[in-house]
Amino acid sequence: MHIPVLKKEVLEILDPKPNQNFVDATFGEGGHTIEILERTKPKGKVLALEVDPVLFKKGKELEEKFQGRLILKNESFANLKETIEKENFKEISGVLFDLGISSWHLEESKRGFTFKRDEPLIMRYDGDVSKLTARDVLNTFSEREIEKILKEFGQEKFAKSIAKEIVKERKKKEISTTFQLVEIVRKALPLKEIKKRKIHFATKVFLALRIFVNQELENLKEGLKQALEILNSQGKILVISFHSLEDKIVKNFFKEKEKEGVLKILTKKPIVPSISEILKNKRSRSAKLRVAIKQ
Repeated sequence: MHIPVLKKEVLEILDPKPNQNFVDATFGEGGHTIEILERTKPKGKVLALEVDPVLFKKGKELEEKFQGRLILKNESFANLKETIEKENFKEISGVLFDLGISSWHLEESKRGFTFKRDEPLIMRYDGDVSKLTARDVLNTFSEREIEKILKEFGQEKFAKSIAKEIVKERKKKEISTTFQLVEIVRKALPLKEIKKRKIHFATKVFLALRIFVNQELENLKEGLKQALEILNSQGKILVISFHSLEDKIVKNFFKEKEKEGVLKILTKKPIVPSISEILKNKRSRSAKLRVAIKQ
């Protein structure tokens, strides 16, 4: 079973009680949802959203187990309010966003999310290749546009030289696989920079493309706004983010809404994983949990 990040902390703060209703905006492999459903027996429900059709299909088996207490929808949290209204789902005590990419996407999806395997450059959570893919960006966007994406979403300081190398290489051959992209990044970076980096040298490029292709930051802003609208008074919003751009959006949203008197921030500083959790699950090391309660 996939172990969700900061599970203990999430459950302590969310504090689900029997018969309460919750929204899991990022179902993934269902780790958080299952724990919430166990604590909200006999009648509490979770409406869960999963944008990936494969993970959604896997999750459908759980719906039977929980006999009507789990409502799972193949939907993005950018459409949270509309989905809630369609399902007539009311009295919501909390909304959880776990923004991390799931292990399944990295290890099994074969969509180019990882630089460790040679895969097609799709990088879409919904798997829909008829929409914009990372391959489209790399082969059709201008050098300037690619540079901007790498700089803005990956905070890659060598964005300019990487964009230049991408454009140079695509003239010879279409860029269609992850290993091709890794090789391009390797060529574009100075050797001392590659040696100096604590993380894999292509990490920021992969991150930037993924965020851009899936419109992750725009969707997060939209999801937070809608979560606030659908929550009960005294309902909580919990967000686990994994990089500074997401965390900044959450932090600013909470601050702004606290000024307006709509939210009260419960985490003055974000909650981070314990050393033991990081040792068990390396991917949790960059996780930050922020929580606010609706007034």
